[in-house]
Amino acid sequence: MKFGKKTAFAALVAASALVFAGCAGGGDVIEEGGGDAGSGDGEMYIALVSKGFQHQFWQAVKKGAEQKAEELGVRITFEGPAAETEIAQQLEMLTSAIDKNPNAIAYAALDPEACVAPLEQAKSKDIPVVYFDAPCNGDVGLSLAATDSKVAGALAAEHMAELIGGSGEVAIVGHSQINSTGVERRDGFVEKIEADYPDIEIVDIQYGDGDHLKSADIAKTLIAAHPDLKGIYGTNEGSAIGVVNAVNELGLEKGKITIVGFDSGAAQINAIKDGTMAGAITQDPIGIGAQVVQAAYDAANGDSVDEFYDTGSYWYDKTNLEDEKIAAVLYE
Repeated sequence: MKFGKKTAFAALVAASALVFAGCAGGGDVIEEGGGDAGSGDGEMYIALVSKGFQHQFWQAVKKGAEQKAEELGVRITFEGPAAETEIAQQLEMLTSAIDKNPNAIAYAALDPEACVAPLEQAKSKDIPVVYFDAPCNGDVGLSLAATDSKVAGALAAEHMAELIGGSGEVAIVGHSQINSTGVERRDGFVEKIEADYPDIEIVDIQYGDGDHLKSADIAKTLIAAHPDLKGIYGTNEGSAIGVVNAVNELGLEKGKITIVGFDSGAAQINAIKDGTMAGAITQDPIGIGAQVVQAAYDAANGDSVDEFYDTGSYWYDKTNLEDEKIAAVLYE
C-alpha cells in the first residue's frame, strides 16, 4: 500500500497511564489486563510489535497505546527487540503475535521487505493489520500512524541552515538505510539543503544503526576528516546522543559543532539546556501510540480508517522547552 499524506487528529490522551509489569528487556511482552492472549474471553485483544524498546521514544509510544487501550476497554501487548538492528527477533515476535489470533495487529517495520510474508499470513487469517512509525511493503496494512518523516527532515535542515548562517559544511549521522524513517528523515534534510541552501555542502552521510556508541565513533571520524565542519544532524535519539557524546569526549567547545537531533529523551533535553546541542525535532510518540490503537480497534470492528495519520513534528530548543505545546510532546 502506498500511504497518502492524509492528516488526521492524533491528540494526546487525557486518561491516566496504566502501570505495566515492568519495562526491562527488549523482547518482554508488556500486557494490559490479565489472562493469556487469545484466551477467548470476549475481550478485544490487539498485539503491538514495535521496532525496539531501548529508546525513550518507544516507551512514550507504549504509554500512548496504554492510555488509549484503557479508554477503549481493550487488552494489548506491546513488545519489541532489544535493538533496532534485530530484524530476525522482531519477525519472531510478529509471527508469535499472529499465532495468538488477536483481533488486530499493529506493527512498526524495521525491514519493509522482510515483514511481507508474515503479514500475508495475518491477512489469510483475516487479522486486520495497521502500522505505526514505519510501514511494511505489500498491500496488507490498512493504515499508518506516523510522523511525516520527510517534512520533519526538512524542518531539521531549515534550522541547521539558520544556525550555521546559511553556508558551510555539514554531515549526517543516520540510523538506517533500510526502514522508512531513516531514509525519509535523511532525504527530507538532504533535499531541503540542496533546493534552498546552495552554500551549504553535505560532506558525508554515515549510519550508526541508532546505537550511541557506534554513532559517537562515526561522529569523531567525521570531525577529524572535515576540520571545517560546522554542523552534524543525527536522525534519531541514539544517533544524536552519539554525536553529543563525541563532541564531549573530544573536549570541543560547546557550540563549535552545531548539533541538530531528532526525537526527545532526557539526554537530548539536557544537552540542549547546557548548550552542547542546538535543538532537535520531536515527534508526538504518545499520539502515535494512541492513534494506532484507535486504528486497530476501528479496523477490528470493521470501521473505516484513514490510510495515513500524520501525528506531526516540532522543533524545540532552549527557547521553547517550556512552551505548553512543546512540553506536551517531549518525553524523558
